[in-house]
Amino acid sequence: LEEAIQELKETDFKDVFREELDKKKTFIRDVHVDADVEMHIPDEYVSAIQERLSLYTAMDKIETEEELGKFGEQLRDRFGKLPSQVRELFDGLRLRWVAKELGFERIILKDNKLRAYFVENPQSPYYDSALFQKVFQHIGSHGERQGLSLKKTPRSLMFAKDGVKSLKAARDVLEGIKKAI
Repeated sequence: LEEAIQELKETDFKDVFREELDKKKTFIRDVHVDADVEMHIPDEYVSAIQERLSLYTAMDKIETEEELGKFGEQLRDRFGKLPSQVRELFDGLRLRWVAKELGFERIILKDNKLRAYFVENPQSPYYDSALFQKVFQHIGSHGERQGLSLKKTPRSLMFAKDGVKSLKAARDVLEGIKKAI
């Protein structure tokens, strides 16, 4: 019965339930984070290649802070204190989560400059969503005060912010947008 109701919400009554559907809908499958910090499991921390690959695969499935905390504890128990590269990897994962929630499919953090790219496909339903409207309006009306600027490239729409020095600071910028909308 619940499946039938959900199907009606998504088809015949989609206009009535647009906001609810937008909240549930994930427009991004994966977020690519490119940063000039080391985010990896160092060879000297986990020497076996197969083990590192297995850890990366497990990490890619983590979706909550609680799961990440447990994963970090398991790493500490097995391999010792987490190196800075692994802590940065965790911050990169957290950044991916909030970027995905807001509809950014690529994040670049280089030379203390944050660039967050919206969905590249201009036909994506994301651009018709209430989420996009809220994010776009927030950046448009409050962005200048917060040092955010919208930019259009030939292939996509993005926002930029200078003076962002870490993955955690980048996440804080996105969390600020999320809380504001």
